[in-house]
Order: sequence, then structure tokens, then C-alpha cells
Amino acid sequence: MANLHTSNIKSLPLLHKGKVRDIYDIDEDHMLIVTTDRISAFDVVMPNAITGKGSILNDVTTFWLNKLSHIIPNQLSDLALEDVLPDSNERAEVTDHAMIVKKLKALPVEAIVRGYLIGSGWKDYQATGSVCGIKLPAGLQLADKLPEAIYTPSSKAAVGEHDENINFATTEALVGSDIAAQIRDVSLQLYKEASAYALERGIIIADTKFEFGLDKNGQLTLIDEVLTPDSSRFWPADQYQPGISPPSFDKQFVRDYLETLDWNKTAPGPTLPDEVIQKTSEKYQQAKNLLTQ
Repeated sequence: MANLHTSNIKSLPLLHKGKVRDIYDIDEDHMLIVTTDRISAFDVVMPNAITGKGSILNDVTTFWLNKLSHIIPNQLSDLALEDVLPDSNERAEVTDHAMIVKKLKALPVEAIVRGYLIGSGWKDYQATGSVCGIKLPAGLQLADKLPEAIYTPSSKAAVGEHDENINFATTEALVGSDIAAQIRDVSLQLYKEASAYALERGIIIADTKFEFGLDKNGQLTLIDEVLTPDSSRFWPADQYQPGISPPSFDKQFVRDYLETLDWNKTAPGPTLPDEVIQKTSEKYQQAKNLLTQ
């Protein structure tokens, strides 16, 4: 399988190049999102790609968008790739990586849902007994399942900056009280349904983030990647044990390798060894197989 580190579509204008996604303009109503095989760690894009990663993320997002479409409309378009990229060579390069989506007004909130106590939430809990201001029971351990999932939104930072946790009142100020409540409620509903399904397939979704936009009628719509190993913390259920940090289906092999290097975590990133690329690719593929087969 050929790696796609950077797409090179000449027939459409490039709107944006993110850490992983290249976004092209189609017309006033549609965009083409190309999910590449790039990988970032510590906010730095690595020089080499993870084999198959982009198509896996694309497939997993498409799977969830279809599976959860009864809860909320999503960004998927009915246009075919052949309609957008008539040139067969251009199409062949991105065919497994491309998603044609509706243009929507993206909202400046990342909707984070946490079902387990891990990461920055664990650090917050140790210091305050709360996570993002939400009081939790005393005596919880690392990686414990929370009594119920909690919604802890963050702001969408500018490129190169870090998102910041915000409270619900701030989200109301950003998007209005009605939309803020819709985002909170639908995010918890999406997480509840997806995590129950994933658990049946051997994956614990410890936490995840959703993003939303508004269509021309002001209808809240699910956008961006959805419930992938990049936007979520996936744990193998058969290896889960409270009190320790579980292994995960994501870029942990990359992070662990980078931590062994004398690297200051600024660009350019170091070249990844083949073994790290292979193990990371296998983890992404395993997550997709468990969820979608």
C-alpha cells in the first residue's frame, strides 16, 4: 500500500492543510477532505507517514457518521468522487482517503466527553477532586470508569496553539445558550451509544471529542472526524484494569519512541523507524477491524 503523506490535487483549490487533513474547495456548498497518512505527536507532524492510517481514519469516521445518523445530521454529501475529480490519476491517489462533505459554519467549541478518569482529567482530579469544575466522588483511581459520562468542552485554538478547557457558560457566550445545550446533550448521547456498541466489540472508548457546524438553516450538524483512534482514547477491554494506564489503539508507539530521543518536541520531527510505523499501523487497523467488521 502506497503512503499518502501529502495530497497533490491540482484541479481543486487547496483551502487548508492541517496536521492530518488536506481540504479542497469544490463549490459554494461542498469541500473535499483528504485524510492523509501523516501523523503528529506533541503537536509536530512527523516527516514519514503511517501506512494505511488515512484510509482507516476515513473509513472509521464514515462508519460512525452512518451508524449515528439517527441522532444528528452529519456532513456527508451525496456527491461521488468521480463527479468531483474526473481525472483518474488524481482520483486514484486519494480514493481511499477522500470524503466529500457539505460546507457548514464550524462552531468554535470542541465537545469533549469523558467516560473514564485519565489524562488531563486525572491530573485535575488529583489536584481538585473535580474534572473541569465537575465534582467527582472521592477515592477514584487512575482509569476508573466515571459514575456517568461528563461533558467538558474546550475552545478551538488557532493553529499552533493549544485548546483550552472552558466552562458551559463560556460555550453559551460563544455559540448561544440553545446551541450550547444542543451540543452538550447530543455529545453525551453520541458517546453513550457509541461506547456501548464499541464495548460489545472489545473496545473501551475512554474519552472522545466531537465537532459541530451549522447548516444554512441553523441545524446543528456533526462534522470532522468522529470516534477515531486520533480523536478518541480507545482501550482494549480485555486489558483494562483500574489503577494503571491501559494500552491504547493509537499513536502511543510513536509517543513512546519520541520520549526516548534527545528531541525538544519542536519542528521538524525526527524520522520514525520502520518498526514504530508498522506497530502503529497495526494498532489503527486492529481498531478498525474490531469496530466495523
